[in-house]
Amino acid sequence: MLVLLPPSEGKAASGAGVPLALDELSLPGLSAARETVLNTLVELCSGDVDTAQGVLGLSKGLRGEVTRNAGLRTAGALPAGEVYTGVLFDALGLAKLDEAAYERAERSLLVFSGLWGAVRIGDLIPPYRCSMGVKLPPLGALGAYWRREMESVLPAAAADGLVLDLRSSAYAAAWKPTGELVSRMATVRVLQEREVDGVLKRSVVSHFNKATKGRLVKDLLNSEAEPGSPAELVDALLGLGYRVEVSAEGSARKPWQLDVVVTDVH
Repeated sequence: MLVLLPPSEGKAASGAGVPLALDELSLPGLSAARETVLNTLVELCSGDVDTAQGVLGLSKGLRGEVTRNAGLRTAGALPAGEVYTGVLFDALGLAKLDEAAYERAERSLLVFSGLWGAVRIGDLIPPYRCSMGVKLPPLGALGAYWRREMESVLPAAAADGLVLDLRSSAYAAAWKPTGELVSRMATVRVLQEREVDGVLKRSVVSHFNKATKGRLVKDLLNSEAEPGSPAELVDALLGLGYRVEVSAEGSARKPWQLDVVVTDVH
C-alpha cells in the first residue's frame, strides 16, 4: 500500500542535525529536479525579500520564511515526519507509533512537496516554505513542473499494490496516475452527517477532514492491515469501525471514491 499525503504549511524549527544531502533522499529519480527547484528557491530568497515574499504568497508575519529558505543548503535537517506539524500529522501521531507501525509508515507513506516533489517520512530535509501552488520563476507552476518529473518515477513506487490518495487538490495535480494504476487508486472524502429539523443531512468536512484522514492512516498502520486493493481497503476500514461507503467504483480512467461518514468532528 502506498499512501499519498499532502504536506503541512506549518513546519518544525530547523534541526540541529547535518545539512541536506539531496542524493540520500528517497525516489532518487527526482534528484535532478529537486536540485533545480532548490537552487531556484534559494536564489529567489537570497535576493529582494519583497519579491520573494510575493512569489511565495507569504503574509507579512511570515516574512522570516524568506530568510529561512535562503539558508536551506546549510540548515539542519530533520526526518520529514518531524518537519510537518499540521492537523493531519498531529492526528497521525508518528512519534507515538510503536516500532512495527512506524516501519510500516516509512514504507507506505509518501508526502508531496512543492520543493522536494515527494519524500518518505524518514528522509532528512530542512524545514522550508514553498507550496505546490507557487509559480516559481523561471520554472513556472510547481504542480505542472513536478507532474512531468513524477510520471517516470512514481509508478515504480506504487508497484502493483493499492494507492490511497489523501492529497489536497493542489498536490494531487503533481501526479495523476494513468493506465491500470488508476483502478488501484482510492480517494477519500469525509462527510459529516447530522440531523437538521428532523432530517439527516450530510456536508463535506473541511478543516476536520485532515484530522479524520490522519486518524484513519494511524489506525491502518496500527492494525497491521495490508489491503491490496480499494475493495480490501473498504473491508479494512469497516473492520476498524469506520463508516465507509463506496460512492464510485474505479475504472481505467477514474479512481475509486470512498466516503467516510462521521457524526462528530474533532
